[in-house]
Amino acid sequence: MTAIAISRIHFPVTTLGPGNRIGIWLQGCSIRCPGCISADTWATGSGKTTVEDVLFVIAQWLPEIDGVTVSGGEPFDQPEALRDLLRQIRLRTNADVLVFSGYPIEKIADQLDDMAGLIDALISDPYSIEAPQTLALRGSDNQRLNILTPLGNAKFSSYQREAASSDRKFDLMMDDAGQVWMAGIPGRDDFKRLTEILSAQDHKIFTTQDRSAGAPRRKAND
Repeated sequence: MTAIAISRIHFPVTTLGPGNRIGIWLQGCSIRCPGCISADTWATGSGKTTVEDVLFVIAQWLPEIDGVTVSGGEPFDQPEALRDLLRQIRLRTNADVLVFSGYPIEKIADQLDDMAGLIDALISDPYSIEAPQTLALRGSDNQRLNILTPLGNAKFSSYQREAASSDRKFDLMMDDAGQVWMAGIPGRDDFKRLTEILSAQDHKIFTTQDRSAGAPRRKAND
């Protein structure tokens, strides 16, 4: 069984690619971009499971999906597990696969060759809090949308554009402890505005942060 570290899995996700998607967040990131909104996924040593267990969890949703989005954390910090997971997903569905990575595509070229045909589109390059944020599906404009297959071209070529207001939305996920997670590509001040709105309504909101950059995590308690 192939070991893999997972932060969370959710369906449906509608904000990280077209249609209703399974979202898979891997746990562990060595890049740790300043300002990252997913600092909760940086740490290693937690979320340990197997590819087989992940496939068991998502099997119930596969007949309904339009695509799969893999993020993190840093998926390419677990290249063998990522390859095995995507290979098994490809055997089970014709849906597209989008992967988010903080590595430049040139740095992971060998791993991508090993995964040829398994990833339809790749968002590459590290998030930069200093760069503008105007492009669809990207947290900062230095990031690139790489189309890797004909299916990727059919599904993602329309995202080679500036972000529209309709792109600035979130999926909300809640666990049994009442923690709320948000999936999507937020604007730079979205979490600040959310905190102000909830605080004005006498709700308590707690966010973990990258202390070196003051970046909010996508987590809140009411």
